[in-house]
Amino acid sequence: MDLHERVALGTGSARRLGREIAIGLARSGAHVAVHHFESAEAAQGTADELRELGARADVFAADLRDTESIPHLFSDIEAAFGRLDVLVNSAATFERKPILEITPEDWDQVLNLNLRAAFFCGQQAAKAMARAGGGCIVNLADVAAFQPWPAYATHSVSKAGLVMLTRVLARALAPEIRVNAVAPGPVLPPDGTDSGERDRLADMTALGRLGAPEDVVRAVRFLIESDYITGETITVDGGKVLRG
Repeated sequence: MDLHERVALGTGSARRLGREIAIGLARSGAHVAVHHFESAEAAQGTADELRELGARADVFAADLRDTESIPHLFSDIEAAFGRLDVLVNSAATFERKPILEITPEDWDQVLNLNLRAAFFCGQQAAKAMARAGGGCIVNLADVAAFQPWPAYATHSVSKAGLVMLTRVLARALAPEIRVNAVAPGPVLPPDGTDSGERDRLADMTALGRLGAPEDVVRAVRFLIESDYITGETITVDGGKVLRG
C-alpha cells in the first residue's frame, strides 16, 4: 500500500510512541486522524506538527474502554475524511502490580483498553475499509507478549492476546484487509528513567543498546506497505527476547 493520500487512524497518537508513528505516517504522505482520551493539548500539538509536514490532521477524542464510543469515533472519522485505509492500534495502558493484589477492576482496566478495544476498533475499521476497497491494520503489541512478567501480569496477558487477535483478524478479514503487529522492546523508556536504569535495559538486549521510536515506525510502515504479509508480528527489541 502506498501511503500517499491514504487516511490513517492512530489510537493513542497524542503522545509517546503513538505520536511518533503518526508523524512517520504523515511523512510518508498519509492524512492522520489523531486519537486521544484525556490528552487534548498533546493531541492538538501532534496534529499541528502533522500539518506542518503537509498532512491533513484532525483530532478525535474517545474513551476506548467504553465500547459504545468506538462506533462513534469511526463514523466521525469517515465523516471528516471520507474514508479509512489504515488503523494503528497503539492506545494502551501499562500497570505494575503484584499478582496476589490484582483486582477484577485492575484486570478490566488493562484488558479493556489493551485488548478488547483493539478488537472492536479493528471491527469498525474493517467495515470502513471494506467501503474504501480494502486496508491494513497494525497492532502495537510488546515483547511482554512472549515473556512472562509477573509484576505486569495484566499487561503481558493483554499483549499476548493481541498477538493472537492479530492472527485471527488476519485470517478472518483476508484478502481485502491485512492485519499485522509490531512488538517493541526497549525503544522508549518511561519519562524520567535515569541513566542507570537505561543502562540496565540496554544490557538486557542482545545488541547491548536501547532502540529508538524510529525503529518501530519503520516496522509499522514496512507492514503497511508490504502487500504480501498478513498475520505476522515483527519484534523490534534488539534481541531482548533472545536474552530471556
